[in-house]
Amino acid sequence: MEPEKLQLATSSIALDRQETLLRLFPEVATEGGKVDFDRLRLALGEVVDSGKERFGMNWPGKGKCFNTIQAPSLGTLLPCREKSIDFDRTGNLIIEGDNLEVLKLLQKAYIGKVKMIYLDPPYNTGNDFIYPDDYAESLQTYLEYTGQVDSEGRRFGTNTDTDGRFHSKWLNMMYPRLYLARNLLKEDGGIFVSCDDGEVHNLRALMNEVFGEGNFVAQFVWKARKFSDTRATTNVSTDHEYIVAYSKSSEFSLRGRERDESKFSNPDDDRRGAWMSRSILGLATKDQRPNLHYEIVEPETGRIFAPNPATGWRYSPEKMAQLIGDGRILFPKKDDGRPREKKFRNEMQSEHIAFRSIIDDVHTADGTQEVRALFGADVFPFPKPSKLIRTMIQQVLDDGDIVLDFFAGSGSTAHAVLDFNRETGARNNYILIQLPESTNQGDYSTIADICEERVRRVVRGLRSEESENLDLGATGDRDRGFRVFKLAESNFKTWNADVPKDAGALTRQLELHVEHVREGRSPDDLLYEILLKSGFPLTTGVEKVELAGNSGYSVAGGALLICIERPLTLEALRAMAARKPERVVCLDEGFAGNDQLKANAVQIFKTQGVTSFKTV
Repeated sequence: MEPEKLQLATSSIALDRQETLLRLFPEVATEGGKVDFDRLRLALGEVVDSGKERFGMNWPGKGKCFNTIQAPSLGTLLPCREKSIDFDRTGNLIIEGDNLEVLKLLQKAYIGKVKMIYLDPPYNTGNDFIYPDDYAESLQTYLEYTGQVDSEGRRFGTNTDTDGRFHSKWLNMMYPRLYLARNLLKEDGGIFVSCDDGEVHNLRALMNEVFGEGNFVAQFVWKARKFSDTRATTNVSTDHEYIVAYSKSSEFSLRGRERDESKFSNPDDDRRGAWMSRSILGLATKDQRPNLHYEIVEPETGRIFAPNPATGWRYSPEKMAQLIGDGRILFPKKDDGRPREKKFRNEMQSEHIAFRSIIDDVHTADGTQEVRALFGADVFPFPKPSKLIRTMIQQVLDDGDIVLDFFAGSGSTAHAVLDFNRETGARNNYILIQLPESTNQGDYSTIADICEERVRRVVRGLRSEESENLDLGATGDRDRGFRVFKLAESNFKTWNADVPKDAGALTRQLELHVEHVREGRSPDDLLYEILLKSGFPLTTGVEKVELAGNSGYSVAGGALLICIERPLTLEALRAMAARKPERVVCLDEGFAGNDQLKANAVQIFKTQGVTSFKTV
């Protein structure tokens, strides 16, 4: 009896969807286990739109986007302890790599775990942006781009406004990433994407398709420019950008702005407590709501107050009479004034009021100054101000939530999360993904280097502030670290089905798999690939354990036991089983071709109630 093989390739999204569909509609399954669309149409009845013309978005290359999404990744994420801070304890991640490949690798372990996504993608302004030329070979392209393998002509390319498929290439870059990102959001999670006038109309249509038009939250207008642009050729200074927000489902809602408590007082010693006055004007004309257009009479003086013809009153005559009788309507001292309503603080159902869709208290220049203050130089062009991102974070996060940014740039999102945690005492974490794009700078050769160094400097500043200011209280449980990982090809050599089918080529392929772990890979490298591809987050707790002369790793308090020792012994296998983990993963090489030992292992684990035993 053979153990199962650990799946090294990321799962097929198409197959996952097919399984879900057949689980919901078993009657549409064909004899071969595929989907009979004619039966599916019958099962759905009138819900199916069979017309040829329907509203939607299309562009050259959209079909290939689905091939890209469905293509599995054979990559891995290698831990870089030397670049990290407090690697073994932190819950924060900075990942160097092509975000498309990394998002695929995160699917199994992080599905439904992210509360908020913030993105500042390339704006497609006519300047170059980096993207893979051939999406079908994006991992290979990335490995060549970063010098991890020899180049065979594939490369990362650029997009300029002289390209005939200028907008299409931007959409082809964005669509698969947004599609995969949606899977990672919690049901009550949301996504915020920065954009400008150039692509915001396409972004809205794209996100309508990926997230659903009903999950549109808002299109925030951000006053990015503090001073007018005197260089504008149209003589119009474009001072704004946008942040487009969508939710995963109807469970999502912004928190809103905190109420201004200074507006509440009790100058007349009302027994009901502090109050503020608010308008009782309505929103409809007399033609629209005739019942809200009537005269209000002040009981004590008999003064009459006519409605505003454009708005009428907020309440019906009956409700208004009740409010007057309760002493909740304030009448003006002057005859040309308008009555207002007393609104008592203790009757407010929410601590917050609606969040405004215009953000005008932070500007691009603030982000530039922020980075300049940290580095003493302008090392990154137009970084987003951390305060802008923190404004969104304040609206979404609860304690212990995760924020994802897979166009991380200089690391503004991590800066925002760290500041928010410092201010509130929360313990939220971030996942940053950044392509190690060359900067042509001596000190920081890639954008990923700038991102990591910025977060280091922010952390140093926070630690220095906390050590000098005892009023900040205990800081021992505050997460100031981050784990750095790098995208690379799998630690394990996979069988190449494309080799020529002659004896020599097959012999060479077999020789490669005598030792199928790639040369130079460390136990840490193997551990974290197995961890991730077994469905455990990269920050899961891992404890090293002794196993009768072999060593192993107990993951998540014993839920998974990993042993990458070779060779394995019968005693070590029994020691593993005695710990009664839910799952076990070992290296194939650990059995050194001993099929009898492998068969014994299957029986030993089965006897001890281990639900899954896999080899890799």
